[in-house]
Amino acid sequence: MAKVELKGVTKVYDGDVLAVESSNVTIEDQEFCVFVGPSGCGKSTTLRMIAGLEDITEGELLIDGKLMNDIPPKDRDIAMVFQNYALYPHMTVYDNMAFGLKIRKTDKAEIERRVKEASHILNLDDYLTRKPKALSGGQRQRVAVGRAIVRSPKVFLFDEPLSNLDAKLRVQMRAEISDLHHRLNATMIYVTHDQVEAMTMGTKIVVMSEKRIQQIGEPLYLYNHPINKFVAGFIGTPPMNFFMVTISDENGKITAKVKTSADESDANSIVLVPTENQQKYLKNYAGKDVWFGVRPEDLVYQESAAAENNMAVKVTNKEPLGAETHVFVQVSNVNVVAKCSPKVNPNLGETINFTPKMEKCKFFDVDTEVNICEPDIEKKW
Repeated sequence: MAKVELKGVTKVYDGDVLAVESSNVTIEDQEFCVFVGPSGCGKSTTLRMIAGLEDITEGELLIDGKLMNDIPPKDRDIAMVFQNYALYPHMTVYDNMAFGLKIRKTDKAEIERRVKEASHILNLDDYLTRKPKALSGGQRQRVAVGRAIVRSPKVFLFDEPLSNLDAKLRVQMRAEISDLHHRLNATMIYVTHDQVEAMTMGTKIVVMSEKRIQQIGEPLYLYNHPINKFVAGFIGTPPMNFFMVTISDENGKITAKVKTSADESDANSIVLVPTENQQKYLKNYAGKDVWFGVRPEDLVYQESAAAENNMAVKVTNKEPLGAETHVFVQVSNVNVVAKCSPKVNPNLGETINFTPKMEKCKFFDVDTEVNICEPDIEKKW
């Protein structure tokens, strides 16, 4: 397998349309790296540059230390699985999987061995004589993956391969692709807009937005230590809640007061007390507004008002999901969701109490949106 390095890789289309700006990523041998971000952020363009389907405007792409900028796709020893499967409709499953080897004039016995091995791994043994139209969506996706496996490439590339499948099948295929990575010990690069796929499959995640890399790291590291407001809101489901607070310094004690809306009285305002560590950084923001971020799972329901950090809020909606209930409340005209025990069953319009786990909450600069209280997050891109 192979190590893949992007050094200052930039893509500009005709008309000075910037698609990817100065990307620096190192994907180690046997790593499962997921590029994730909203539509139009540049993740698929980055994958296509690695595949050789797009020219690199600036920067260098190296695979196993060899410069690949001018190497044609067929000579890069990579295999790509597309979103739309790209199967040949007139060919059987066997012939679809064998086609790439046949045009490379691979020995027939070797083709037979590789196809049978891949079909066994993917549970396709009973479908080798069928054509794609006789397969389900999940089976077609397996054939597309099998066609990549038989190549035994240095790098596997996946371009949103599960987006056409239903929710239940996506969960199944996520597990199968992760298992495949462990079996093959392969270098895999996977592109998706679904952060759940990124969190559950990747050993490394590259979060992109606005044509730029925002942060790189292991899934739980990004979840616990987002470098900015975008990463904090993109990683995690339901996403992190954000609302504005004003920082005050009262004789050395730092507090964060939730900004009241026009129809709220100041007497009912929420005042939060940051942790001692957070206060060290927030004292420089005294008198200023900052973004406060709290994940739904870090809002703790209280049967009565707590002495400190109490949030008395009005219920606007609820979603019982069996194992948990999502309770929607209003905080200064901002919709906020809390993950609660299924035993929590408030009435709509009722005022209930929550306390945030302050040690897990985040504060972000209004202008730069950087994480204020964790300035030492390592930046490697």
